[in-house]
Amino acid sequence: MKAMIFAAGRGERMRPLTDTCPKPLLKVRGRPLIEWHVLNLVRAGITEIVINHAHLGHMIEVHLGDGGRFGATIRYSAEKEALETAGGIANARHLLGEEPFLAISGDIYCPHFDFSEVKDVLHDKDLWGNAHPVEQRDIAWIWLVKNPSFHPKGDFGLNLYTVSNTGDPMWTFANIGVYRAEMFDGIQPGERAALGPLLREFAAKGQLGGEVYEGDWDNVGTPAQLEQLNAPFGAKLS
Repeated sequence: MKAMIFAAGRGERMRPLTDTCPKPLLKVRGRPLIEWHVLNLVRAGITEIVINHAHLGHMIEVHLGDGGRFGATIRYSAEKEALETAGGIANARHLLGEEPFLAISGDIYCPHFDFSEVKDVLHDKDLWGNAHPVEQRDIAWIWLVKNPSFHPKGDFGLNLYTVSNTGDPMWTFANIGVYRAEMFDGIQPGERAALGPLLREFAAKGQLGGEVYEGDWDNVGTPAQLEQLNAPFGAKLS
């Protein structure tokens, strides 16, 4: 399985830090956010990584290089202007191939997420197996987390392992998912497109699977959030 890390966002809420440093290179507990992902992916045996970038993207390439020092092979998908998440995937499909792939935002911090568990998550949900034509149930599989304070209403409901657009309780999309390439057939390379509407479209069809992740997870969106994560252990986070 290949993985894609989204790293093209401008990080407006993180200014002025992101005026001179791309958001994924901001450090949490001594290591750039994106480096946490690379190391954890390699630890799980996912070594082929695609990274898209736009704002100050050359700095990401200089820092990570070809990935060799991490035990990875990293390829880059440069965007003149950020194409958003679905647009970034469509633009990088020639690098990702046609098999299901993992995608994760470069500005989240989830140091204990076990990426080894994602490799067969869609294949395991295909029905019937060898004796009958395979009926494809899920176009994607996403992870959800408890609603953070800045997003109290959440994004999706969850019934067993089926994601829906409504529910009680609602959960927040963790910006981690495994996707079938054909999900992005309707988006042309270079086209700007968000991932959220696509997820909602397939959720409405009952073709979006998912589960709740209960480990450490933070969306590092503001200087205050970054400062909290870098506070000494034991400091109280708001």
